[in-house]
Amino acid sequence: MMTGGEALARMLQAHGVGPMFGMGGFQLLPFYDAVRRLGLQHNLINDERCGIFAADAYARVSGRVGVCDATLGPGATNLVTGLVESLNAGVPLVVLVGDTHRDHSWKNMTQETRQVEILRPAAKNLIRVETVTRIPELVRRAFAEATTGRPGPVILDVPEDVCHDTHPFEDGDFAVDGIHQSIPALRSRPAAADVARAADMLRRSDRPLILAGGGVHLSGAADTLQSFAEACAIPVAHTMSGKGAIACTHGLNAGLFGRYDRIANGLMEQSDCLLVVGCKLGEIATKRYTVPPGNVPVIHLDLVAEEFDRCHPASVRLWGDARDGLRDLQTAMMDEAADLQSKRADYVAEVAQRMAEWRDSVQDRLRSDEKPIPMTRLLTAINDHLPADGILVADGGFAAHWGGLLFDTKRPGRGFVPNRGFASIGYGLPGAMGAALAAPGRPVIGLTGDGGFNMMLGELETARRMGLAFTIVVVNNAASGYVKALQHLMYGDGNYQSSDLSDTSYAALAEGLGCQGIRVEDPATLDSAVQAALAETGRPTVLDVVVTRDPAKMLPAVDNRTVQVRKGDRVA
Repeated sequence: MMTGGEALARMLQAHGVGPMFGMGGFQLLPFYDAVRRLGLQHNLINDERCGIFAADAYARVSGRVGVCDATLGPGATNLVTGLVESLNAGVPLVVLVGDTHRDHSWKNMTQETRQVEILRPAAKNLIRVETVTRIPELVRRAFAEATTGRPGPVILDVPEDVCHDTHPFEDGDFAVDGIHQSIPALRSRPAAADVARAADMLRRSDRPLILAGGGVHLSGAADTLQSFAEACAIPVAHTMSGKGAIACTHGLNAGLFGRYDRIANGLMEQSDCLLVVGCKLGEIATKRYTVPPGNVPVIHLDLVAEEFDRCHPASVRLWGDARDGLRDLQTAMMDEAADLQSKRADYVAEVAQRMAEWRDSVQDRLRSDEKPIPMTRLLTAINDHLPADGILVADGGFAAHWGGLLFDTKRPGRGFVPNRGFASIGYGLPGAMGAALAAPGRPVIGLTGDGGFNMMLGELETARRMGLAFTIVVVNNAASGYVKALQHLMYGDGNYQSSDLSDTSYAALAEGLGCQGIRVEDPATLDSAVQAALAETGRPTVLDVVVTRDPAKMLPAVDNRTVQVRKGDRVA
């Protein structure tokens, strides 16, 4: 006889899951016992939000299904923010949640709440496990749903009595299909007629531009996209989640588009054809729905048909996988690749020249010796010292916006991991943990604000206990900086409400938790500090960087034109 908890563990083992994260409770104790006996990698966390954020980052970097668990009630409800992040960003997770003993439900059990109703809209699906005999079937269904179509989190809600119940399972009950261990489990191709129409539009275009979103990485299409862009001489702009769709150092890279752009918005205005790949064209990417221009024809390649025409009309809709859709487009255009490269040589050179001019125009800010340290100088140090295989995990708010604007990936692929599905702060530390577990041997830097770090600093204990070595950079401006900067832009009277924090030494705090702590107040010591942090291989490092306190300099507008705020706008 075998408990339901052991059946759950054996099904996870059959799917080859990596590190799991959770905090146990009575409902799932048989599962925890089985995890121990089977030798699976399970990590106790101090807050369920950390567990699901770490699982999310692990899944983004590895492409494999992330796994976490939570107990009844507050454990379950603590997952909601992370679930919505993964749901909106298309990240594959399987989440185990303990629930009440069914014979005792609705009799005021401790921690009881209507958690199924709370969790259901935050996930791609919620599967209630009603009998122990169906555990293998329903775990298979959870992995299949998490990894097909637009990926997402799937919850297995397991009542206490089901987890503790027993059944004479046999080894054959735990057979699984290996395709559901990672994404995309299945790929679909756009219709051939639509590909032909899109190829014809791109062939005739003089100034085409690719707009790449996070779907490029979910498809594993970055190398394909860069190859296609090179073959057809098409520059590439990207969203924050799409950064790395082409190497930022590549001559065809046009940088971030939308609210925080370098040169991409201007290129969009002058383009005669836009190819949108794996991008939802949401608020940030469209600068509050003011770009792309309405008169420029759009080809939209996306796995999710519901995204077509939601925010911007498409002339051609390519419904299918990003990688295979790009391969089909390249095949359709390869015979004319040489002619297209010749035809667009001046255009490509213009893009590279514009980017070089932009860099020259902000060089003083990028290399500034100003004190406190500008964000521009901090991101420049990260660019200078994080190697090509490095990963930058960016928290919500400032970290993602500054990182999206200034961090440069040096090769195609997911080297920048921002939590843009829900843009919650607090992701930086657990996200760095998940990335470090997903990519052992690759240097990882997490970029977070002091506000976001305050939410999760207890997880330094978790990271040290797990023996992880990564760097968490705390942007220490003693404020909820994004809110303070918006108050400055909106009202400009020098008065701020509920946006200041205590000035804290996070380096000292890190040392107290057994981690390496380095405080940086002078830009002259910034480069050596980043190098020292990256050289530490035995424990986490907290790089406590004292940055500008001036709210006029907090938002990512290094050339004073990127961000515009009008009175009456709720968000810049």
